[in-house]
Amino acid sequence: MKANTQIFESKEAIARYLAENIKEQLQQKDELYIALSGGSTPKAIFKVWAQEYAKDIDWASIKFFWGDERCVPPDDIESNFGMTKEYLFDHVGTKGINIFRVKGELSEEKALEDYITCIEENVPFENNLPQFDIMLLGMGDDGHTASIFPHQINLWDEDTVCTLAKHPESGQTRVSLTGKTINNSQRIFFLVTGSNKAEKVNEIINKKEQYNSYPASLVSTNQLTWLLDKEAASELL
Repeated sequence: MKANTQIFESKEAIARYLAENIKEQLQQKDELYIALSGGSTPKAIFKVWAQEYAKDIDWASIKFFWGDERCVPPDDIESNFGMTKEYLFDHVGTKGINIFRVKGELSEEKALEDYITCIEENVPFENNLPQFDIMLLGMGDDGHTASIFPHQINLWDEDTVCTLAKHPESGQTRVSLTGKTINNSQRIFFLVTGSNKAEKVNEIINKKEQYNSYPASLVSTNQLTWLLDKEAASELL
């Protein structure tokens, strides 16, 4: 395997690994800029952070953003922000002024414009681009990441910080970071769990079949670490 991979027994073990990484970075920097992911794996990770690291991490020194968000209000059941608030923010000592969400209650174009401005005004720049310290990404069993899906893989290369993308089945519009913003991050972690992801993990990491048709294959390997549970890594072993 050429990619940097870490294989864990459970989602909870991944959560602890990430928490220790965050603690280590906060010893070196006064503040961290983190882009979060949505989905079932981050939900499990946030639960562990809230239960085990509420006082061990200086949450007020972290500025939170999202790699993608559905164009829904913050209290909608599908909101990534809403999920994070319920499972993490409500239980740790973060500050509201350090949470920069996509305003999905606005019109799609206004939500996009607002989030681009939000990132450009609040995230440090490096290489003439916003640079997050930590980028957390998920991967769908279709090989998508953030909200860049295979049928719109061209959005990855758009010359803007964020873009509007559509879910291939529901047609739901989402605001998503583009490839150049994702790949400019200091550290990128793919959080991938479950046997339904094993085939795509194997294809992308080992560059098999049509691996380059999956947006997840376009994430820069220089800064990337795959954090997999045993099920997701089952075809690598």
